[in-house]
Amino acid sequence: MAKVLVTGGAGFIGSHLCEALLKRGDDVSVIDDLSTGRMVNIAHLQDNKSFHLTIGSILDVAALSPLVRRADIVFHLAAAVGVQKIIEAPVDTIETNILGSHNVLSQAARFGKLCVLASTSEVYGKSTKYPFCEDDDSVYGPTTKSRWSYACSKAIDEFLALAYHESQRLPVIVARLFNTTGPRQTGRYGMVLPRFVDQALRGKPLTVFGTGHQTRCFADVSDSVRALLLLAAHPKAVGQVFNVGNPEEVSIYDLAKLVKKLAESESEIRLVPYDEAYQPGFEDMERRVPSIDKIARLVAYKPKVKLNMIVSRFIDARRQEFAAAERVPVTSALHAQPLRAGAGE
Repeated sequence: MAKVLVTGGAGFIGSHLCEALLKRGDDVSVIDDLSTGRMVNIAHLQDNKSFHLTIGSILDVAALSPLVRRADIVFHLAAAVGVQKIIEAPVDTIETNILGSHNVLSQAARFGKLCVLASTSEVYGKSTKYPFCEDDDSVYGPTTKSRWSYACSKAIDEFLALAYHESQRLPVIVARLFNTTGPRQTGRYGMVLPRFVDQALRGKPLTVFGTGHQTRCFADVSDSVRALLLLAAHPKAVGQVFNVGNPEEVSIYDLAKLVKKLAESESEIRLVPYDEAYQPGFEDMERRVPSIDKIARLVAYKPKVKLNMIVSRFIDARRQEFAAAERVPVTSALHAQPLRAGAGE
């Protein structure tokens, strides 16, 4: 049995990771300030004696330090996520991602703990070399566009993690997650699949930002969690960066069509210019496709869940959430918690 700390463990990906760790018999501690995590994500875990929750911030070293010291492994998932969140709160994004990660990494180095850092495909920026490989160059837009602050902040996290590895022998692994999705993810901060599903199930127009020709690759959260666990267990992963995703590519317009079909929805699909959806001059990437050759060679990782199943599972889960919300009074303790998006892409 390992003692594991998950930062951001009340978030979307973090809560699924906690489930997997508890299932295999680990003792799991979580620190989350609920700024993007939700209590409802972990409500079913709190009766487990091996699950321990600290409501606090990774910016608070006094709260963080004893949790890191107690752990054998740290999965660092706490971050500001989602395009809309980044645009609405750019200072929080930069401070949480850079200062928070510095705190986690410095404490992990202080106590000699293995740290798995969750990064993002956003670090590739506007690169046009496809598929993205771990050693490819990154291309970012100007600093006058706050949209790029997230990509840059996560790139700094990676630089910092690898610097700690080189200078202080911190055992660290960087996992670049590509559009992880699944149950418990919300669309509040711009996550596209939950937004489409919510719109389809409520009979509202599916709003496709931009032309809809831009493509993305979606990984089921179960596959992403499995990849994180495989990497953490392999000694040769230490000191390296790995893409974690599913290379199956789809245009955002075709994704909207798929959601509409599988949800049996009569909703129309409506194109919304980026300037209207986000801010004037907003820039996006036309494609974001991972090469997963490196992680496949090391730990034999291969995604198990195809896109159709990802979307079907999400629709089923959201229908269940809607049905439960209709049965439970909104004044209950569970629904009184902040309903914010879970961490992750």
